[in-house]
Amino acid sequence: MKPLLIRAGRLLDPANGVDKSADLLLREGKVAAIDAPGRIKAAGADLIDAKGLIVAPGLVDIHVHLREPGQGYKETIATGTRAAAAGGFTSVCAMPNTIPVNDSPETTRWMLAPERGAAISVYPISAATRGSMGETLIDYAAMKAAGAVAVTDDGKPILGDDIMLATLKAAAKVGLPVIQHAEDTRLTGGCSMNAGPVAFRLGLRGMSVEAESGLVERDIRLLAKVKGAHLHVAHLSTKKALDAVRQARRSGLHVTCEVAPHHFVLNEERIGNYDTHAKMNPPLRAEADREAMIEGILDGTVDAIATDHAPHAAHEKEQEFERAPNGIPGLETALGLTLSILHVRHKMPLDRMISLLSSRPASVLNLKDRGTLSIGAAADVVLFDPSESWTFHATDSLSKSKNTPFDGWSMQGRVKQTICGGRIVFSR
Repeated sequence: MKPLLIRAGRLLDPANGVDKSADLLLREGKVAAIDAPGRIKAAGADLIDAKGLIVAPGLVDIHVHLREPGQGYKETIATGTRAAAAGGFTSVCAMPNTIPVNDSPETTRWMLAPERGAAISVYPISAATRGSMGETLIDYAAMKAAGAVAVTDDGKPILGDDIMLATLKAAAKVGLPVIQHAEDTRLTGGCSMNAGPVAFRLGLRGMSVEAESGLVERDIRLLAKVKGAHLHVAHLSTKKALDAVRQARRSGLHVTCEVAPHHFVLNEERIGNYDTHAKMNPPLRAEADREAMIEGILDGTVDAIATDHAPHAAHEKEQEFERAPNGIPGLETALGLTLSILHVRHKMPLDRMISLLSSRPASVLNLKDRGTLSIGAAADVVLFDPSESWTFHATDSLSKSKNTPFDGWSMQGRVKQTICGGRIVFSR
């Protein structure tokens, strides 16, 4: 692997408080040197001219569905990670709701095998219970040893108080975060969108805000009983749940949360006349909840922006709204949407915005040497033009899935190159 010398870019490394014009040298898969433009001498290195570009840590997505094993017709680890690279991501954490469920070291190791063809780093997340059925805990130590970085029954929330308490205790013993899909499914049976006037107009059963916030509040009560436990709330979407997280943090509890771009960009009106490309879980919420997500991001309550990349085949989405599966792809639109909404519209400083997509999610799941450009850290870098306007076309996506509500959307900020482990994995 030849060294790479990235010249004259605006180096943005929120983890170290760096924002300056600099050259960056990558050698043997690590960050080797940072210095003022023109001062690094690296004979034989390949050169990248980054003038006019942001040079930032490779983005980290702690919530993706890569669909393998078992559902390769929707997405594969190879296609999903190529789409991630096109979006500027160099690390993704894969949820366990595969077929079979990732509840064994063998499945975890299968996902990590070179034969999967991953373009970037993949971090599997273990199921919390056998088959994600919410009944029997699995061996978290063995899963961690195989490469798992957290536990969750994502998509199937842990409803039993005793099981959730046991999960928090067992995960704390081995130092793994517990990620909860906050949905009390006892309240959401047959529901396909947010409860409110749009659901009433469309004649659809709606998921209440309390179905999310109630489970978050329950989990926080249980968290207070377990020393050293870490609760992470996935794809938070309601003001009431966000307020519960905010209060728990003030009380000193180790609770973190993430918000997906679609929950701070879109509201329930986007469903229009039963558009299944706007169907997801949690559902698109009321405008007040969307605004609350932005407020939570701006005030620091939200720890990470995560895509919840959830690809589906076209034929699955092309059916009645209530029957269509939940979820949309999000890896290639995340940076553009985040720049457009948070940085351009809401004036969030670039370094804070980048931290939500890199250093902070890496910290949430303890991904060492990721999300930073510290000397010796992994040579994971994204180069993007924050001022370039562009239009996203689903047909151009590298994902197998095209079921996005952002087809034809104009965005600001475009990825030019993505480097993972010192290798260029995407170049526009």
